[in-house]
Amino acid sequence: MKIPSLSLPAAASVLGLALFAVTTVAQAPPPGGDHPHPPAPAPTNLKVLPKTLTGDQVHEIMHGWAKALRTQCDTCHTADPVKKMPNGQPALNFADDSKKEKETARAMVKMTMDINKNYTSMVESSRNNAPEAKMVGCGTCHRGQVDPPAWVPPPDHEHHEGAPPSAPH
Repeated sequence: MKIPSLSLPAAASVLGLALFAVTTVAQAPPPGGDHPHPPAPAPTNLKVLPKTLTGDQVHEIMHGWAKALRTQCDTCHTADPVKKMPNGQPALNFADDSKKEKETARAMVKMTMDINKNYTSMVESSRNNAPEAKMVGCGTCHRGQVDPPAWVPPPDHEHHEGAPPSAPH
């Protein structure tokens, strides 16, 4: 039996998605941590994450992202007008795509995967002269905020003659 092979770009994309999912799950809080929950239903509307993930895996990834942005699930997910949680609160409709924040999150995930796949691999780690590249994640820029804070460089107190102020010293 011949097994079909993937093209190099397709294989790289699959590897990038898998690596992103694994690193995100590794950064997520442990199951049963702050928010114990019943088993999550199978996801039905995955457009960026691998469709082979279980509901619990997606739940862990989402909680990792929410923690990195210090936000709640309803930032991206709409309330279901029919379903209720055991506490009487509206359940969330995770498959609904009507909130712009959800599309923004998908774009950010794609950007992060692209950076990790195509750029961080070109940068050696500066710690202990390790050859492995550092992976970026939501918290790399967001630092616990939905809107990442603007980075302001420190004032340039040293200016060498003949060098423009923005040149490295």
